[in-house]
Amino acid sequence: MDEREALTMLAADLDDAGDDAAIVDGLVVTTDMLHERTDFPDGTTRYTAGWRAVGASLSDVAAMGARATAAVAVYAAPEFDREELRAFVAGASDVCDAVDAAYVGGDLDGHDEFTVATTALGETDDPIPRSGAESGDAVCVTGTLGRSAAALELFDAGEHERANDLFRFEPRVAAGRALAADATAMMDSSDGLARSLHQLAEASACGFEIEGDAVPIDDAVDEVSDDDAERREMGLSFGEDFELVVTVPDDRLDAAVERCPTPLTRVGTVVDSGVEIDGEPLPDRGFTHGDD
Repeated sequence: MDEREALTMLAADLDDAGDDAAIVDGLVVTTDMLHERTDFPDGTTRYTAGWRAVGASLSDVAAMGARATAAVAVYAAPEFDREELRAFVAGASDVCDAVDAAYVGGDLDGHDEFTVATTALGETDDPIPRSGAESGDAVCVTGTLGRSAAALELFDAGEHERANDLFRFEPRVAAGRALAADATAMMDSSDGLARSLHQLAEASACGFEIEGDAVPIDDAVDEVSDDDAERREMGLSFGEDFELVVTVPDDRLDAAVERCPTPLTRVGTVVDSGVEIDGEPLPDRGFTHGDD
């Protein structure tokens, strides 16, 4: 059973499951866990690890259209190195500062593998679910896609400074807040654009028609990809970019683009059923914990 199958099973017993974060009387709560073997390639600094781990949870807050308020983290490692621990906390604090939230502490634990569990909090009276997309809406993404895929290639090539820079994404909290006024559905792209579209389609009982040339792929992908097919795969399916995937009524798109502080690109249209790109089925492929 992989992560998606497990979540589907649990959702049957948890009425409020299914979105990027839980909402309790206006309080937004989300939690994540990252491991050295699967999430932090060789060369990842502890500063980047702190930034990225906490940023992943802040991204879930952003996807709900909420204001981020605070975050905590559990830091587990075989041993505690003074400089590594300080660097981690600095990264966690700086990513919170970037979205006007506060890093307020956490817990320490011994573990045979460097592992981080993070929780972020936010506030909203009008959360944006995954379930509101309607036929005719525009589907858009913030920023660019493929940064993490490019970073992984750079880590493998020993270009650690550049790779760490690409790994430190800015959680789209400000964009999520700005888009909340117009969005009908929203989630983050941590599992990749392709998989996110399938998840939105399932939640909203709809489909998508995507224009391949419209997908905003990061310039860094061009530096490391061997051909157009690899470039497309990095942009569509690798995931871990933490951009927002959002649907907006067509007649409100211009206002949403104007209001969004991050570049917002229309990549397609909501339709009644099916998920296609350039007239062909878009495979439900992306990042999933537990994949073989």
